[in-house]
Amino acid sequence: MVRMVNCVKLGRELPGLERAPFPGELGQRIFDNVSADGYALWQPHMTILINHYALNPADPETRRMLRAEMEEFFFGANALVTDNLTPPDAAPSKGGESPAAAPSKGGESPAAAPSKGGAAPRRK
Repeated sequence: MVRMVNCVKLGRELPGLERAPFPGELGQRIFDNVSADGYALWQPHMTILINHYALNPADPETRRMLRAEMEEFFFGANALVTDNLTPPDAAPSKGGESPAAAPSKGGESPAAAPSKGGAAPRRK
């Protein structure tokens, strides 16, 4: 039988991990509160951190930093992944004017604006 958890990352009940990802308090906390799908989001994020900062995962200081980042990723203030990332005051996208049809800052549509440049001048 599949163990279900209320995933703190994805905000719904989903199948949990088969075992704690690593020993210790954080590993147990992840096992108890993060789904397998939620945990799968950590791997690409960790890869980005390692590559961006040229980290050595074998270095104990790097591992401490990655565990702190992992705790923030799963349990921090901005940890919850949402499906709708549109701000509440944003205009609806359905039925609205497309960006191509909207007038530019100069008041003309992009198609009606005169082109700049053109053919390069001929050399003599």
